[in-house]
Amino acid sequence: MEKWVALVMLLLLYLTLLMEAKAEVTYDGRSLVIDGHRKILFSGSIHYPRSTPQMWPNLIEKAKEGGVDVIQTYVFWNLHEPQPGQYDFSGRYDLVRFIKEIQAQGLYVCLRIGPYIESEWTYGGFPFWLHDVPGIVYRTNNEPFKYYMQNFTTKIVSMMKSEGLYAAQGGPIILSQIENEYENIEKPFGEEGSRYVGWAAEMAVGLQTGVPWVMCKQNDAPDPVINTCNGMKCGETFTGPNSPNKPSLWTENWTSFYQVYGGVPYIRSAEDIAFHVTLFIARKNGSYVNYYMYHGGTNFGRSSSAYVITSYYDQAPLDEYGLLRQPKWGHLKELHAAIKYCSTTLLQGIQTNFSLGQMQEGYVFEDGEGECVAFLVNHDSVNKVTVQFQNRSYELLPKSISILPDCQNVTFNTATVNTKSNKRIINPVQSLSSADKWEQFQDAIPNFEDTLSISNQLLEHMNLTKDKSDYLWYTLRFEHNSPCNEPILHFQSAAHVAHAFVDDIYIGGAHGNHDVKSFTLDLPITLNEGANNISILSVMVGLPDSGAFLERRFAGLTSVEIQCSEESYDLTNSTWGYQVGLLGEQLQIYEEQNSSPVEWSQIGNTINQRLTWFKTTFDSPEGDDPVALNLGSMGKGETWVNGQSIGRYWILFHDSKGQPSQALYHVPRSFLKNSGNILVVFEEGGGDPLHISINTVSTTYLDDTISK
Repeated sequence: MEKWVALVMLLLLYLTLLMEAKAEVTYDGRSLVIDGHRKILFSGSIHYPRSTPQMWPNLIEKAKEGGVDVIQTYVFWNLHEPQPGQYDFSGRYDLVRFIKEIQAQGLYVCLRIGPYIESEWTYGGFPFWLHDVPGIVYRTNNEPFKYYMQNFTTKIVSMMKSEGLYAAQGGPIILSQIENEYENIEKPFGEEGSRYVGWAAEMAVGLQTGVPWVMCKQNDAPDPVINTCNGMKCGETFTGPNSPNKPSLWTENWTSFYQVYGGVPYIRSAEDIAFHVTLFIARKNGSYVNYYMYHGGTNFGRSSSAYVITSYYDQAPLDEYGLLRQPKWGHLKELHAAIKYCSTTLLQGIQTNFSLGQMQEGYVFEDGEGECVAFLVNHDSVNKVTVQFQNRSYELLPKSISILPDCQNVTFNTATVNTKSNKRIINPVQSLSSADKWEQFQDAIPNFEDTLSISNQLLEHMNLTKDKSDYLWYTLRFEHNSPCNEPILHFQSAAHVAHAFVDDIYIGGAHGNHDVKSFTLDLPITLNEGANNISILSVMVGLPDSGAFLERRFAGLTSVEIQCSEESYDLTNSTWGYQVGLLGEQLQIYEEQNSSPVEWSQIGNTINQRLTWFKTTFDSPEGDDPVALNLGSMGKGETWVNGQSIGRYWILFHDSKGQPSQALYHVPRSFLKNSGNILVVFEEGGGDPLHISINTVSTTYLDDTISK
């Protein structure tokens, strides 16, 4: 009996050691090499703060079921180090928990530390306190910036090591990234940019993670860092690794594209994605393809960058709510299976390329031992063609690639979709139309006497708000003692939105858009004899996320004048008062357990209410389908559920089809209680909360079979 117990204990020990086995990750000119074996890897981007810990297991499970081998994520510096040396890795920011969940499901991790990430994330992921570091210039050979960049990168690497999460320690991380698409902005920095690239690579490699590092869109990535491709067509655009000893890796294959307010969704078909993945593998010897995004998720709170909507890459294989988007998810799953079936030959074989027609070509991989894989490519996007290959005829659909794992039989064609399409079903379950269940709080319009900060010039918006609020009040006391017929308030702004008030009366507003960096406004006003209070609310809808010299960006009012028929009064260099944020924000009126003395009143006339907070309660819908608020009746603002912001909304900014860019807003189930959920909505103006509704979200196939 004792012998059997001993044998069982030894077996358990062996299994434990096997599960915790350290893996050596290297690379050669063909692929990443894990424990001596070349690998073709499919990866999917899932960003941990764009979903919730309760969603992570299901998202990862669906990715794995879809044939994904690797989960790729950025690391979000502004979330993790909100103040220098103060760190936050709790809740949705729990990076270690996220990586361990990936490991538990048997997948690898590509960790894109950056720490500049862009990602349509506010300020490109930089914490705004960097802006106030004396002498700092971002992303160049600048000592203050390099100091803080190295500090944070080292912090993340040390944390991963302490948790044993690198492959060399038995963890799932097989790849790391330093910097992000730097080549896009390198030229303005000249030689200092080149020095910075060399420094960043040397710093990263010196951290001795035991796994390779990559730089995306960086053709001159120094050895041993691998240069990788980003884009939709890397099989056509990638110039290849900058060394014959480096593999061809595709770190961002955009499954859709980010959407801005006023824009329409970018729909990229499953066929197009499959075509370009297959072409990258066939033509470029590609061995790593990451889908950006595989699940986009939600830009909760104020996390999205300038003009970017709250929903992120909703057209990905897993939609914002984590539901399958078909046929995209299923078609790519079939592609992954077809490629993996013949991966040994692809990784070991010799590639040859030949013409099959004017717009057709073939790629063959042969290993010298009788194994052969062929890719037959039709670049003609209109016509199907018949080609001859090895004495056989093959019909190729327009813009398609056929995969022949034995150089004879077609097992997959990128344009042949076998997966049924599905569509989203929005199920209204509760209307919030009862006025007696709503309360409201009118925010204050500050005058010059109310403001604490004063300057004799128009100050820059972001430098005052420090990303603590979207809102900055500019206030002025204008003495009117001279004739002024037909007065016009004229101003120019480099922010995103402006609302103007004279003596607490709203006189008008305007906004810019993603492609135009400033806007002007001319508003007829009435001036009283003597003092007139002018209050202009400047609004940012996310901070910029890209470009050289990001630290120099200017937002806010740039000029103000009152134009009369007789003359004009330039107020740009007058004495201005400033107030950061709204009164409701200062009172934290949105918190579930609010201790501030907020006096809510019964809701009144909701038409044309300006700067108003609304509050009500609702019960959680039954079941486990995702939950969404329909805010289609609102104007512009932000929404909280039980103290957690589900993001900004901007319903009044219509797209080219006359529709809001987003009307449904995801409320994760983990944000909800069974009953008595507190909904707080801040409305800048033009919205009616009595038409907000609670909905559940599901999908259905065209044959009406419910899918999840």
